[in-house]
Amino acid sequence: MDAVDVAVVDLALSGDAVRLDALGTDAVEYPPRLRARLTAALPPGRCDVAELCQLDTEVGQAFASAARHALARWGGGEARLVASLGQTVYHWVEGGRCRGTLQLGQPAWIAEATGLPVISDLRARDVAAGGHGAPLAALLDSWWLAAASAGSVPSSSFGTTVAVNLGGIANITAASGPEVVAYDTGPANALLDAACLDLTGGRHDHDPGGTLAADGRVLDGLLDRLLADPYYAAPPPKSTGKEYFNGDYLRTALASWWGDRHDDGRPGTADLLATLVELTARTVADACARHRADRVVVSGGGVGNRTLMSALARAVAPAEVVTAEALGLPSDGKEACLAALLGFLGWHGLPANLPSATGASGPRLLGSITPGANPLTLPQPHPQRPRRLLLGEVDRQLPTAI
Repeated sequence: MDAVDVAVVDLALSGDAVRLDALGTDAVEYPPRLRARLTAALPPGRCDVAELCQLDTEVGQAFASAARHALARWGGGEARLVASLGQTVYHWVEGGRCRGTLQLGQPAWIAEATGLPVISDLRARDVAAGGHGAPLAALLDSWWLAAASAGSVPSSSFGTTVAVNLGGIANITAASGPEVVAYDTGPANALLDAACLDLTGGRHDHDPGGTLAADGRVLDGLLDRLLADPYYAAPPPKSTGKEYFNGDYLRTALASWWGDRHDDGRPGTADLLATLVELTARTVADACARHRADRVVVSGGGVGNRTLMSALARAVAPAEVVTAEALGLPSDGKEACLAALLGFLGWHGLPANLPSATGASGPRLLGSITPGANPLTLPQPHPQRPRRLLLGEVDRQLPTAI
């Protein structure tokens, strides 16, 4: 929730391949008050329908502003389509099954600001089909990593490559035999950011570069308590979010561990953050080890946390850790490129979920379309389902999607 990730992407279909060229990516910060209200609306906070309506509108307006900025900077002011994953505020998982998911960011504001059709609400159809609606990155990751293994991007000789995204929640994608497996491993930045908010009285909402955590020591007892959470041992498909791993979760765990062993006080900021860094590194590494990773390709905001990246490198060793740039995609902008790809596929009548990853009962077309300034005219559905992603220049004059 720190910023709106935006990318301008050229995409083209050719037989069983999609060619993708990221023309530019950026992170446009939310207005500070909107960001604070979004954070306050997350569980265990309360959000009434008036606040929900206002947030939906203001997030949509922030998305519209980011889209116009990106179009002007990289798209020459034009594109054919906008795709929006939305801002997740609640992901309803009960008994290991996802029963609903809610993303804010009214697409009409984007369509009005850009004049372009908008594909949004990309998760709900997969959920309705019995899936978790996440990680939708599994489709891009599986095509992208297959291309890397086949040598279409610079690559050394590796066995199994696992893609890891470090957002608020961490997720992985791995090929496990003939099928692709992808799931949320647990918190990445979610608990770190919650701890920063608590420990600084709201003055800081993250630890820039992991500098505070770098000065701390891991509290083994607290780490063991956190690692005992049953989520980590649950089999995939599975998903989670900040409605579970949040400030209340952390305060409860901390109070229980500290109360069992100490009379007063609380651990220092650096030690707590160092412990949470180790929690993320350990849970991601355990998941990578289950899939016998030889190489781990990392993207997402967590790439900027040097302490977390160092901890992850130690935890997955002897597997190598590289960032997404090494395989041709921007680390910070990969999620926005994903949104463009999902929207592009839906626009062309192609399924965009991966049932082996999300748990859905089958492939599904994703998203709802909001028309732009002109009558809505969809292309003929592409006759062949893509199975490969090719990175590089697309022979088009107009960006396909943002």
